[in-house]
Amino acid sequence: MMTDQRVWLITGASSGFGRELAKAVIARGWRVVATARNVGDLDGIGGALEQVLPLALDVTDHEAITTVVTAAVERFGRIDVLANVAGYGYMSSAEEGEEPRIRAMFDTNVFGLFALTREVLPIMRAQRSGHIISITSVAGIQGMPRSAYYSATKHAVEGFSKALATEVEPLGLKVTCVEPGAFRTNFAGSSGQATSTKIKDYADTVGASMNKAAQGSGNQPGDPARAALAMIAITEEDRPPHHLVLGTIGYEGVVSTLDKQLQDIKSRRDVAQSVDF
Repeated sequence: MMTDQRVWLITGASSGFGRELAKAVIARGWRVVATARNVGDLDGIGGALEQVLPLALDVTDHEAITTVVTAAVERFGRIDVLANVAGYGYMSSAEEGEEPRIRAMFDTNVFGLFALTREVLPIMRAQRSGHIISITSVAGIQGMPRSAYYSATKHAVEGFSKALATEVEPLGLKVTCVEPGAFRTNFAGSSGQATSTKIKDYADTVGASMNKAAQGSGNQPGDPARAALAMIAITEEDRPPHHLVLGTIGYEGVVSTLDKQLQDIKSRRDVAQSVDF
């Protein structure tokens, strides 16, 4: 297991889940490398100077990733938990999605996460211990109107994490995807981007979904501070889960989606087996 003075590297620590997670880890007395695009946004997370290393990090900047990981090891000697939190949502109908915005979101949510994870893996392999936690979303399991491209980024991280787990768990490393539902962060507010649907055929699906999300912003049932404690708790387990769905609405939606998916697959068992030589 990890030491009592474990070291966390947290991306996206300026707000939402990342900030609450950083504050909770600091409250435990552990050491934190807290990162954000603008290091000034990390003011107020607390912790003593010898406990917290605040650093600027844009996860799409691969040179910056190397600099941050190097600084973390130089300061604390190890990295026990990598929390991939940085990310954002871009909402649109699949048909009306704008290519530059789609690619920019993939650069942050997917390729930046991949790059940082690759940079940290050699350190954890040498330690023969470590836990990689990636915040995906219930959208990484479900598909919803307005979120075709956002869901695609989260499905990508889910697939990456499943394969990664098979490679690194024999080496003593753990991998978990955390799938939050509706939480009271600024995801649907200032952090989000959107292309409003103008095609009437999507008014009752994409348009209605966007309106519902906007109206619910600030009143979501999920508490990010409690989510942070749940994430910390799994790092203390000998056999942490590969998936941690958070929030009642998210849990019920994911279970329903997976039940339907399994039924759909099983209903075509004969077809599946009929195509073999």
